[in-house]
Amino acid sequence: MRAHPLRLGPGADLRAAIEAAAAELGAQAAFVVQGIGSLSVAQLRYAGMPSASELRGDLEILTLAGSVAPDGAHLHMSVSDGQGRVSGGHVAPGCVVRTTAEVLLALLPGHAFSRETDPASGYKELVVRTL
Repeated sequence: MRAHPLRLGPGADLRAAIEAAAAELGAQAAFVVQGIGSLSVAQLRYAGMPSASELRGDLEILTLAGSVAPDGAHLHMSVSDGQGRVSGGHVAPGCVVRTTAEVLLALLPGHAFSRETDPASGYKELVVRTL
């Protein structure tokens, strides 16, 4: 495993920046081990919902984790607002970094991830291959 820390600046799209960093590093398989920071916009798809819900304001990233494949990431995150209310779910595109996001990306040499539709779930699920 190779650790690669990322610091994302204001205005960055959290998910797109993580996917781009993994691609630039040539990662065939990676995990976001953890992430912290702040957002001005969070796009979260809650369990069982067909589309993302948008949260706006000064938001703190409490947790961020998931897998990153060349054909996309599957990330989950929890955030809190200024009143301490916590929301969490699947990270959709459009999460905008407010001041910073600090992310630990772990690259997994010797493995390749892809996403393929699983007939049981109907979603594109992670497929792990050993190289």
